[in-house]
Amino acid sequence: MDFWQIIRRLFPFVKPYKLLITISLFLTLIGAVAAQVNPVVLRYTVDSIEQLIKEGKTAQQSTSLLLFISGILFGKEIINIAVKYGQSMIGERLRVNLSSNLAQHAIEKILTYKYAFFAADENATGKLQTRIDRGAESLTSFVQNIFVDLLPLFANAILALILMFNANFYVGLIASIIMPIYFLLSWRQAGLFKGVRRGLRGLREQKTNGLFNIIESIIVIKSFVREEYERGKQYQLQQNLINAQLKQRKTNYVFDALKTFIEQVGVVLIIILTAYLVLDQQMTIGAIMFHILLFNNVSAPIRQLHRIYDQINEALTYSEGFFEVLDADFAIEESGSLITENLRGEFELKNVDFTYPNGIKALLDVNMTIPAGKTVAFVGLSGAGKSTLLNLLCKFYAPNDGEILLDGKNLQEYDTRLLRRKIGLVLQKNHIFRGSIEENIRYGNMRANFEEVVEATKQAYLHDQIEQLPNKYQNDAQQLSGGQQQRVAIARLFLKNPPIIFLDEPTASLDAIATEQVKNSLDAIKENRTVVIISHSISQIIDSDVIFVLKEGRVVESGTHDELYAKGKTYREIFNASARSLNLDRISKTLEIENTFDTNLK
Repeated sequence: MDFWQIIRRLFPFVKPYKLLITISLFLTLIGAVAAQVNPVVLRYTVDSIEQLIKEGKTAQQSTSLLLFISGILFGKEIINIAVKYGQSMIGERLRVNLSSNLAQHAIEKILTYKYAFFAADENATGKLQTRIDRGAESLTSFVQNIFVDLLPLFANAILALILMFNANFYVGLIASIIMPIYFLLSWRQAGLFKGVRRGLRGLREQKTNGLFNIIESIIVIKSFVREEYERGKQYQLQQNLINAQLKQRKTNYVFDALKTFIEQVGVVLIIILTAYLVLDQQMTIGAIMFHILLFNNVSAPIRQLHRIYDQINEALTYSEGFFEVLDADFAIEESGSLITENLRGEFELKNVDFTYPNGIKALLDVNMTIPAGKTVAFVGLSGAGKSTLLNLLCKFYAPNDGEILLDGKNLQEYDTRLLRRKIGLVLQKNHIFRGSIEENIRYGNMRANFEEVVEATKQAYLHDQIEQLPNKYQNDAQQLSGGQQQRVAIARLFLKNPPIIFLDEPTASLDAIATEQVKNSLDAIKENRTVVIISHSISQIIDSDVIFVLKEGRVVESGTHDELYAKGKTYREIFNASARSLNLDRISKTLEIENTFDTNLK
């Protein structure tokens, strides 16, 4: 993005603050006028003193002139201080409000995006956070620079240039020739950095994302003793970033030196020309200082842009990434308009194919019916497509081909928000938000009272453990163990109380006793609901009304446990492997011994 594109994109965000901007422009005009006082007063002073000397006046006789000049200069400084203060306060207020609005708009926008947007590699957590945070920060600094720095500088320059032309056309012409040369150099400098900015942004995103990966994977890193490897990866990223920044700085220094040289050429030419005009008696001595000070006002943007050019560059670097996030309209989650309050919960999949955006084929010609009010299990090896099916049923993704019907209507026709309120989802690893246990459980039903929260935790067999914590329900939920956090997610499900339930390895991180307790609770909540369960635990699937067996994205078998086992195909192979992994022979012998012992006691 270039300078003017950013201006156009920022206009809707800046528009609500047009009163502040109007005041800022008014202060800019006053400041520009005040900035020309020194050259005018200096010329008047030099010429007046020269005249007094010719008239033979003494210093005592010139007191009134000195007091008059001092009064004007002090008055100008008071006005200048007030103008600077007003501009700074307006700029800060603009910065704070605009930063908040930009960040909030970005958050509101990404909340409308489909799940696939967040699953893409280019939108990893660290990269996305960098784009939003650094983008909002640099764009607000950009606006502040325009109204607090750039506009006053250019207002001063234009007014000073008008005064120079009014005093002497040729001196004004020298000043006006210098400025285009400078901006030509700046334009060339910006052109060289067009690709460099994108590269710097990408390197910074990689650096941030790398740090996130280290923090999230610290247990794995330490368990495999890979600290040196990760340190080397981060070091290389840092070196790449340093090299890119040094290259940018080197180019900056070259162009800044050229611009400084051009400015000094202008100063020398004005001194030579004004000195000649004084000697030719076309100009007073005071006019020499007058024109030099005015040229300083004209060249002020040159000197100040050295300072703020990097900040503008920062905005150019991150604005592109920030607005890419806002412009990802392709990622907006599609929603139908069909509203229903009484879902029976019957799903029918017809010739469903699905391929992930990264090209991985997950489902091929899937046909199945999930009957309403029944418990259905998906069974298959890892990568068979089980979790993908749940993602499609939740409308996190849409099938590439075929259709999914819910109660006879195409799933895509349903209002997405209302549909998901009817679905309860428990995953193998559920996210726990920062906050109290009560807040995390109430996420299932924001209107629930405390008694209902407690009842949900009792159903998830978590209440007694919470009561033993120092702050009980106000304890930090992220301090709970993995198994306890899983029960928090299950408690959310009980609190939501939906007619459709999807369970993806719901007891995977629980111990044996907790698994039995939660299974009993889940068995109770399953009544008169459509339940789809994915589990490698035999006990979770064996009692299902229908079992679908998936292999390499296809449904290869379906039926009850007894029917599938009798077929002696894929399901039987998986079931027997699960039984062997549990060492059921040894377990059954132990139970036989225990039963014999109990019988003898009787």
